[in-house]
Amino acid sequence: MVREDLPRGVLAAQLIHAAGESAPGGLASGTIAVALAARDEGHLVALERELLRLAIPHRAIREPDPPWDGALMAIGLEPIADRSRVRPMTGSLKLLR
Repeated sequence: MVREDLPRGVLAAQLIHAAGESAPGGLASGTIAVALAARDEGHLVALERELLRLAIPHRAIREPDPPWDGALMAIGLEPIADRSRVRPMTGSLKLLR
C-alpha cells in the first residue's frame, strides 16, 4: 500500500522499500503481490493503526529526508496465507495505476 498523492518516482521508491522490508525472502511459488493505493498520508495512517490493532505483521515506511520529514509513505504487508485477515481493510483500496 502506498500513498497515491506522491510524485511517481517517490512513490516507486517507497514501494520498493516497503516490499524489501516486509518480504522474508524465499517466497513460495504462487505468492501474490499487489500495489494498492491509499488516498494520502492520513488514509495510510488509519490503515497502519488497523494493522497494529489486528497484530498483522507489516513494515511502515517513513521518509526521514526533506521535504517529507518523517511522513508515512508506504506500508508493506508480510506475506500471509489467510488474506481474509486483511481483506476488510484492503478490499476497498484500488489498484495503483
